[in-house]
Amino acid sequence: MAKITLKNLRHSYMPNPSGPEDYALKEVDVDWADGGAYALLGPSGCGKSTLLNIISGLLVPSEGHVLFDDQDVTQRTPDQRNIAQVFQFPVIYDTMTVRENLSFPLKNRGVDAGTIARRVAEIAEMLEVSDMLDRRAAGLSPDNKQKISMGRGLVRDDVNVVMFDEPLTVIDPHLKWKLRSKLKELHQRVGRTMIYVTHDQTEALTFADKVVVMQDGEVVQIGTPVELFERPTHTFVGHFIGSPGMNLLPATLRDGGAFFQDQNITLEGAVTTGTKGAVEIGVRPEFVTLSNSGVPARVTKVSDVGRHHVVETMAGDTKVAAIMNGAIPNTGDAVHLQFKPSQTRVYADGWLATQPGA
Repeated sequence: MAKITLKNLRHSYMPNPSGPEDYALKEVDVDWADGGAYALLGPSGCGKSTLLNIISGLLVPSEGHVLFDDQDVTQRTPDQRNIAQVFQFPVIYDTMTVRENLSFPLKNRGVDAGTIARRVAEIAEMLEVSDMLDRRAAGLSPDNKQKISMGRGLVRDDVNVVMFDEPLTVIDPHLKWKLRSKLKELHQRVGRTMIYVTHDQTEALTFADKVVVMQDGEVVQIGTPVELFERPTHTFVGHFIGSPGMNLLPATLRDGGAFFQDQNITLEGAVTTGTKGAVEIGVRPEFVTLSNSGVPARVTKVSDVGRHHVVETMAGDTKVAAIMNGAIPNTGDAVHLQFKPSQTRVYADGWLATQPGA
């Protein structure tokens, strides 16, 4: 296991980058504790796989350093870094049996037969493939092949870090939850540092203790699932996490307050002194209620999603969503919107600009 530190990390796939737009990975400074479960979360093209490959040693960064337990490993190979990586699509030997595939990383390192048998049995039980240990891998379904690929990454107990690059892409939807739970269970049992790359917020939030949210090659927030949901420090985090995402309401600042539709909106605290740029009020649909007073709006759509209803409204020319239980309005109804003050905050040029209780 290892503490991982990324210092002044940048990477460009161009030989002579001339500006920020030429960098796939802009400056990144991150410390990940030994034994933590982390997720890299963001849309396709945001730089998360580039960052993962730099950590693993498959890619040498254009600038900056990678440290494992404060030792600079920037120029070391994956083998020298002692890492295990599970890729998006299965990496297995079709001509081998499942048992031989799981054993191979250990045999390759000279591990004794007794330890190999024990570790293979443990991993096979965890992944629920014990009944197919003597089957050829070529005859397995795609999801079982990926299970074996994951098992090959997990079978060693001496690695510094195990990294997963969108490993559930080929897994049937009904099996994804089970495998995520198994990975979480394994992490809690062995305490190994694990990094999980995904564009799926559900995968990230259910697996990780802390999530690193990326956009356009930058880290915009690192936090627990609760922190990212309840207090996003950037509008991208508010929009990307949650279904539906955070409401963003165009606002103006005057007289010490924030105004939307000419109404002074009560916020979590004071707006940061000197706030400039494009101002928006951010509030999640979970914290919007319909009332007899507040911001006037009209209901445009009501969606029953099972556990609750999503009510879409228009306040002027701004769409505002609310999540509701109980009595539900009808499409076309005139309503008023209230926002929970402790969960209502100002963002300037995308960044959080209020302090709670200030």
